[in-house]
Amino acid sequence: MPVGGLVDAIRHHAIPQDKDWFAYTVHNHAAAEAVATSLVSRTGLPFESDDVRFAPGTFGALSAAMRTLVDDEDEVIFLSPPWFFYESMIAVLGARPVRVTLRAPRFGLDAEAVRRAISSRTRAIIVNSPHNPTGRVYDREELEALAVVLADESARHGRPIVLLSDESYNRILFDGRVFLSPAAIYPHTLVLYTYGKQLLAPGERVGYIAISPRIDDRTGLRDAIRFAQIVGSWQIPNATLQRAVVDLEGLSIDLAALERRRDRMAAALTSVGYELIVPDATFYMMVRSPIEDDRAFADLLARRDVFVGPGHLFEMPGFIRLSLTANDEMVTRALPVFAEVRKRCLGDRVS
Repeated sequence: MPVGGLVDAIRHHAIPQDKDWFAYTVHNHAAAEAVATSLVSRTGLPFESDDVRFAPGTFGALSAAMRTLVDDEDEVIFLSPPWFFYESMIAVLGARPVRVTLRAPRFGLDAEAVRRAISSRTRAIIVNSPHNPTGRVYDREELEALAVVLADESARHGRPIVLLSDESYNRILFDGRVFLSPAAIYPHTLVLYTYGKQLLAPGERVGYIAISPRIDDRTGLRDAIRFAQIVGSWQIPNATLQRAVVDLEGLSIDLAALERRRDRMAAALTSVGYELIVPDATFYMMVRSPIEDDRAFADLLARRDVFVGPGHLFEMPGFIRLSLTANDEMVTRALPVFAEVRKRCLGDRVS
């Protein structure tokens, strides 16, 4: 069931206080101030409330940001394995998606591979940390190396390459990790965020674009984003959800329970022979399929009512993706199925 505070916030802020309570609302100042205060605390950068532009989750934030920045035939770099829709969202704007493939097993942020992908048409790069689907959190060294490349190439080609920082999971961290936003390293950054992950309520579409205070001419960019949101079919959350952000900012699902579930599943699956990537963050775990065809393996599990994502959907063929949001009873029921189906797949090769 949803986090109780989410329900309370929506109920509270849905009660009208004046005749314009449900009028078009492009910018709730109290909510934006709450976000800016949080960003200052977490990044050390002097964000202002007007740097915040509310959006219907990171999905809507990314769409509006690219609509603002990208012209026909521009190029946008994305990192693979990616979130499902990056490539399509770039292409639908008339731009060219440019894939940079990260290397297993750690899928580290490869700054030199990014450099090789940059051209005179490169307008932006999407960086997703914590990374879905691998669960990697990029460290300072990786982000600083990327910032050097982006600064060098921006100067060489005569316009800034904008870093679109997809930080949807920046509060779903394990093992005491502290998240470092690329905005703290590279000036030309837009922070994209959604409350859907920290609340496990993806259907309540509310998040934001935050413009780094280190960007020149923020006023012009603020106006351009707002215009892009309006002409992009009103990519702005409804008035009630904007007001509720004041209360949602401090709410979260039970991270300790997620971490315990991660550790339990990792130990149990490893003990029966699975190879896996233990995530630093997010609520997903990538597990290597015991057979080459990850879709076929996912189908075998589904026949036993255990449902996983085939890795090829995330450009990780040969893996499956598990969700740590399954409750403990579901995990208890599923773990023997993982063991039995793996054994059946491998037959006599299982010791």
